[in-house]
Amino acid sequence: MNETMLALLGFATIIMIIVLLLRNVTVPALAFIGVSSVSALILVLTGTFTVKEVGGFIKAGVADVHSTAALFIFSVLFFGIMTDAGMFDSIINALMKKVGHNVIGVAFMTCIIAIIGHLDGGGASTFLITIPAMLPVYKKLKMRPTTLLLICVTAMGVMNLLPWGGPTMRAASVLGIEANELWMKILPMQAVGIVIALFTAFFWGVVEKKRGAGIDSTLEMEDFDMLEESASTSELGNLARPKLLFFNVILTLVVIICLVFLKVPSYLTFMVGCVIALLVNYPGAKLQNKIIKSHSGPALMMATTILAAGVFLGVLEQSEIMNHMAMILADFIPQSMGHFMPIIIGVLSVPLTMLFCTDSYFYGLLPVLISVGNSFGVNPVHTAIAMVVCRNCATFISPVVPATFLGIGLAGVEIKDHIKNSFLWVWGVSLVCLVAGLMLGVITF
Repeated sequence: MNETMLALLGFATIIMIIVLLLRNVTVPALAFIGVSSVSALILVLTGTFTVKEVGGFIKAGVADVHSTAALFIFSVLFFGIMTDAGMFDSIINALMKKVGHNVIGVAFMTCIIAIIGHLDGGGASTFLITIPAMLPVYKKLKMRPTTLLLICVTAMGVMNLLPWGGPTMRAASVLGIEANELWMKILPMQAVGIVIALFTAFFWGVVEKKRGAGIDSTLEMEDFDMLEESASTSELGNLARPKLLFFNVILTLVVIICLVFLKVPSYLTFMVGCVIALLVNYPGAKLQNKIIKSHSGPALMMATTILAAGVFLGVLEQSEIMNHMAMILADFIPQSMGHFMPIIIGVLSVPLTMLFCTDSYFYGLLPVLISVGNSFGVNPVHTAIAMVVCRNCATFISPVVPATFLGIGLAGVEIKDHIKNSFLWVWGVSLVCLVAGLMLGVITF
């Protein structure tokens, strides 16, 4: 197959998966594996790659996400143990005393926690810090988990511009400059983005309040089942460990601090945390087995989804199909529009984020667009800034970003609902950041 046909196969694969997910035809794991297998079969039957080569692509793709899958399994177990032990009930009560039925205050709190949590530049760790802490509060106030996710991903998208964040580092490497140098240019747009993130929390807090959130706030929401509700109320009562509250809070804080500062795999941190939590709170093999089984369903479901996404990414990325897709998209930009390259790519960044993983976006599409812009005297840095800032806004709503599945899994939200609720708002945030960059002189043409 030639490069054009490979690119078309890539577009067809992604569109089919998105359609299946949005129409709720099947679960994400089956969609990723089924459609990717058909695409892999086409690559083999056309003689483009051998079975062994395709197998290598899939192996590499799964290897890239297996740590995220392990992270999800043990993070679900850890926070499940903390919930069973009653730690979050105490935290919720303390928060409720501070904000009461103030829905807008809870929304602001969500945004601030997400901003602070994303200082390490890790999407998975931010979800793990923010969602388990805030979701029970949202349930009691009858606020939608989709709103929790929207506030989270907006704050995370802005904070992901830090120089140690993946996108900024990738763009800087393509430009051949230091990541810190690129970040200093982006900083004014990031400051505007943080203000927008706080406004997002205020606006959607008002929306939730108008929907009736905060009324009868002591009642549980029956529409959104938490992971910990897999056990009955009586069982949860038996599992509560109020005398170990101080220990559990300290253990949780230590785990979070280790996630941010300790240079070890995140899943290892949760593995050790689970061991300590189980041994202290629930000694005895029989009780420990019961706890693990009670949280195995949600953990297994999302782990299979993440691993299946690895199959999808492996087939398209390792075969360089995504790079060919980038070339095709670049060809659609008229030569007469070359001077406006930063604006064009800034406007299109959010839709493109739904199709391209981070590496293919920056290592596949960015070099092509820079070369197109060079012929018209466009500053490569300005093209890169537009791509980094505008793309980051949509990072954690993209189905090709593994951390997205971690977030929706923790929140108990379907990916189709997350995308439907967040896409247009996040795109608007992206466009506001782009306009701010133009007005502040960060981007010129």
